Amino acid sequence: MGTTQLETVPEPKYWHLKTVLSEALDSDFAVGEILPNERELAARFGVARATLRQALEQLELEGRLQRRRGVGTTVAPPRVGVSVGAEQHDWPGTAGDSWQAADCAVGAPPLAVARLFDTEPLEEVHTVRRIRTTHGQPVAAELLYVPASSVPDLTAIDAPSGPARARSVLRELQRLDLEGQDRAVELGSARADDAKELDRLPGAPVLVVTTRYFSLGRTVAVSVATYRADTCRLTFGDSGDLQISHDGHRQAS
Repeated sequence: MGTTQLETVPEPKYWHLKTVLSEALDSDFAVGEILPNERELAARFGVARATLRQALEQLELEGRLQRRRGVGTTVAPPRVGVSVGAEQHDWPGTAGDSWQAADCAVGAPPLAVARLFDTEPLEEVHTVRRIRTTHGQPVAAELLYVPASSVPDLTAIDAPSGPARARSVLRELQRLDLEGQDRAVELGSARADDAKELDRLPGAPVLVVTTRYFSLGRTVAVSVATYRADTCRLTFGDSGDLQISHDGHRQAS
């Protein structure tokens, strides 16, 4: 990577630097290679470290770089295509599901989730935690919220806790007739628990896919899945509707 002094340009300095860095990544670095430290990079390009950080953050958001604990900033591999389409309109946990059940807890859901059920915030739900991997790499973490009223036949005898309890909730959910589902996709920042599951730093860019499942004329389950934005490219099947938000109101496109 050669030394390049930035000249006055109409676009923000960090944005121009991002373009220069992106070209250097293509020509001078291999996938997985560690970048020089911030002080060295800033000196090479004649910019302030704050400007450099903005450029690096943008490249991370675009999936060109990865920040790894104890390693530093590395060149990211190409994004992995992850299907979030609903070609068969199946319940979570059916045959062929690529998610792995990790745990299950019982309690009140977050207020934002409770509103999706259009019920009282304190209604008890089973929160199933699941992980999705691709080629052995964790790419997504999911919290699946299932009200107790959606799985009334579930008992503590089925499975007291942990992955077994999670699988029991999924089996009971599949007894219902799935009438439909909808999805919304938003850009977000990794919370501490998501970051730990996905081997990311807290605050790293993520894609949040919220899915509502309908049966009996109402919402019977809500999935909030957090995907790594640096490694994932979400793909939708013919039946997967992308939701576009305008002033807080979502519309299908």
